[in-house]
Amino acid sequence: MRIARAWLGCVVVLLSTAVSLQAAEPVTLENLVAPQPNSADEPFAKEFSLGQAAHFLDSASLDWQQSWQCFTCHTNISYLIARPSISADAPAHREVRKYAESLISLRWEEVGPRFDAEVVAMGAALALNDSATTKKLHPLTRMALDRMWTVQRETGDWKWPTRCGWPPMESDEHYGVTLAAIGTGAAPDDYAQTPAAQAGLAKIRLYLKNNPPPYLHHKAMVLWASTYVSGLMTAEEQKACVQELLAAERPTGGWAFSRLYPWKRADGKDQDLEASDGYGTGFVIFVLRRAGVPAKEPAIARGVGWLKSHQRASGRWYTRSLNKDNEHFISHAGTAYAVMALAACGEK
Repeated sequence: MRIARAWLGCVVVLLSTAVSLQAAEPVTLENLVAPQPNSADEPFAKEFSLGQAAHFLDSASLDWQQSWQCFTCHTNISYLIARPSISADAPAHREVRKYAESLISLRWEEVGPRFDAEVVAMGAALALNDSATTKKLHPLTRMALDRMWTVQRETGDWKWPTRCGWPPMESDEHYGVTLAAIGTGAAPDDYAQTPAAQAGLAKIRLYLKNNPPPYLHHKAMVLWASTYVSGLMTAEEQKACVQELLAAERPTGGWAFSRLYPWKRADGKDQDLEASDGYGTGFVIFVLRRAGVPAKEPAIARGVGWLKSHQRASGRWYTRSLNKDNEHFISHAGTAYAVMALAACGEK
C-alpha cells in the first residue's frame, strides 16, 4: 500500500511538473493553441499572473495572424504596442513583428494596403514598438509613417473603416487622427521633426480644432497624444481631462468602457454602465500615467487592485463589446491595455 501511494505521489508530481513546463513553454506557430472565445462567464484566475497574460496575448495574436492573414487594431496592433511592456524577447513577438514588416515590404509593394487606415495603424504600432524596444526607427516603420502622410486628407484626417461599428477603433475618423499623432510623436530618431511629419501634424492640429472630441474616450486619446505632440491640448484642457477621467471611476475601483464611449448597441441590448472592465480600466490608468498622474494616486491604486483581482483564468481581462455580444475581440485590446497600465505603475 505504501509503495502504491508513493508511486501515485510520484505520478502526480510528474504530471504537475509536465503541466507547469507546458504552461511555461513559449507560444509559437508550431505549438499554438487558439484561445477560447472571450466570455463573461470565464472564471477569475486564482492569482494574478503577468506570465499568463503574456501567454494569452501571444496566443490570441498569433492565432489571428494565422487565421485571418491580416492586422487589426483590437488584436495584432494592440499586441505590438503592449507586448514589450512584459518582454519583447518572445518568439511570438518576433513572429508578429516579422509579419507586420512583411506586409509593408511585400504586400504593400505588390498590391498595396487594404485601407488607408491600415497604413496609419501599422505605422503607429511599429513606431511605438520601436520606441519600446530598439529605441531606433526601423526603415520599414519610417516607410509606413511616410506613406501615412500621402493618404492624409486635406481636412487632416484619414478615410477610416466606420461601417463595422466597433468602437473605439472602427467607429469614427477621430480615433485614426489621434493614433497617427501618437505614433508620430512616439517614433524614435526625432521623426516628428521631419518636414512630412510637421506638415501632417499641422493638419492634425487643425482637424482637432475643428472637431472637438465628442466623448471621454476621444478626449483621453487626445490627452495621450498631447504627451508626445505639442499644440493638441492646453495645460488647462489636460488638467480638466485628467479630472474627468478620475471622476469616471466606478465604485468597484475600475473603469467602464461603456461610460467612456456612449454607443447604441446593434443587438438592441442595454449597455452595462456600472461594471468595470479590462479595456476601460487598463486604458484609463495607462493614459493617466502618461499624463503624469502618480501611481500612488488613490484612484489609480484602486484601479491596479481591480486589475490584479479581475484577471481571468486564461490570462485575459474581459471586456464586453459595446456593439454586439458576439463581437468579443475588444477583450484582446483590453488585455493589452491592462498589461500596459500595470507596467506603467511598476507592477510585475
